[in-house]
Amino acid sequence: MDADQVPTDVTDVSEEPEKVEEIDPVTLAEKMKEDGNTAFKASRFQEAIEFYTKAIGLHPTEPTYLTNRAAAYMALKRFKPALLDCQQAASLQSASPSPKTLVRLARCQLSTGSTAPALSTLRAVLSLDPKNVNALQLQKRVLELEAHLRNFEGARGRQEWGMARIALDKCIQAIETEGGDIPTQWRLWRVELEIARGNWDAATTAANDALRLEPSSPDVMTLRGLVLFFTTKTAQATQHAQSALRLDPGHEPAQRLRKRVKDVERFKEEGNVAFKSGRLEEAVERYGEALERIGERQEEGKGGPIRAMLLSNRATTLLKVLSFRACDLSHTLTASIMNSLERYEDALADTEASLVLNAGSFKALRTRARINLHLEKYDSSIADFKAAIEQAGFEGSDADVRSLRTELKKAEAALKRSKTKDYYKILGVERTCTEIEIKKAYRRESLKHHPDKAYEEKFKLVVEAHSVLSDARRRERYDMGEDEDGATDGMGGMGGMAGMDLSELFAQFHGGGGFSSGGGFGGGGFGGSSYGGFQGARGFPF
Repeated sequence: MDADQVPTDVTDVSEEPEKVEEIDPVTLAEKMKEDGNTAFKASRFQEAIEFYTKAIGLHPTEPTYLTNRAAAYMALKRFKPALLDCQQAASLQSASPSPKTLVRLARCQLSTGSTAPALSTLRAVLSLDPKNVNALQLQKRVLELEAHLRNFEGARGRQEWGMARIALDKCIQAIETEGGDIPTQWRLWRVELEIARGNWDAATTAANDALRLEPSSPDVMTLRGLVLFFTTKTAQATQHAQSALRLDPGHEPAQRLRKRVKDVERFKEEGNVAFKSGRLEEAVERYGEALERIGERQEEGKGGPIRAMLLSNRATTLLKVLSFRACDLSHTLTASIMNSLERYEDALADTEASLVLNAGSFKALRTRARINLHLEKYDSSIADFKAAIEQAGFEGSDADVRSLRTELKKAEAALKRSKTKDYYKILGVERTCTEIEIKKAYRRESLKHHPDKAYEEKFKLVVEAHSVLSDARRRERYDMGEDEDGATDGMGGMGGMAGMDLSELFAQFHGGGGFSSGGGFGGGGFGGSSYGGFQGARGFPF
């Protein structure tokens, strides 16, 4: 190696690191505060919050940084985090309380609906500075809000739901004026009030709003589930109860809701199955058990649409039970008939209650129309059928409307018959009776009103009624309100009796004869005594 290539100094000398001047955290915190103040004055509140947060991290025991950040939160109407900062600052200043900090704390308490703590804080301010203008003005607003809350609680306790709603609206308006956060509990109260008032659309809207703002609240989740339950959305109600229990496995209201929905669904489904299988009395019982589980508490809107639906179901079932019994019960006033009439009244009461809860149900209107028709309240029946037709145009099908129009025509025909001759009543049968039941009734009434017993006119009416109702086409025309007076084109209908005396009538029945001088049937061999011979007359259409 050449000499000039040899380093003159082969000693390995390391470079010393540059000295970094350490900045005092308190000093840096103060700088962050100043930067935050600059951002605050420029209305860059989120940026100010970030600077104040850094200052707090550097010097957490300085209350000014907390109150400044609280002011930035308040400027953004974020009163909950501002409240926490003010509370922490006040705690740091407890040895020497600051009226400014306490006034800011009281405003946060007011803006989050905490009136009692706000008044307590303001009393502390006024004890330090009795003439503090901000504290006095704020105290007045807090007292006004507290008065509205007392009015709300009083009205709710008296179940004056309308007054309670007005008072709660004033409470919410006071918070909104402050730009504050409506307490979750108040949102729940709003939902509960709408439920109690039976205002289900408003209850649904209020519950949706509450859940949107508080999606992690099991209380809100459960209450929305309750609204879904009362409005017949039972599957969704169950899902909400389960979601609330995932948030809080021990949440008792959610547990109760889940069981309640499950019980009602089971009883309702068992009732539906029994109804479709013709086990009508069992269906009535199952619907009754579901109704008991729902209840009719005033604060729960008396059970709402789901109770209305089940009342309508039970009324429809009772009506079907009665229609099966009617033909056998209508000819004699027995204890069974009296029980039947009572059950008609039960069915009517169920329908009335259903319509109170859901006035626009065409199915309930239809059921009430049918009950009134059975009870011969024709005008009421016609009015209900017309209302049902109008409502079915909104919520029903075309087939429902057509069917209701047919029933309306029959009700109008029944009204018309009630003012002239009611062939069903003459025979003592229901309008739904079968051909066999008509024959049995004809035999019974004919024997009861035998001419020997001086029931000539009644007997003629019995024969006339039978002549119409035993002919399917004539019965259909009669049911639709067309004129059917017992006349017929031929001999098959047992009609043509206008101006005919009984001797002619029985001659027509058996080919001649007439009354014997002894009061029996003579001539064509009707037999011995008038009663026995008439009962066994060959060819008499029993």
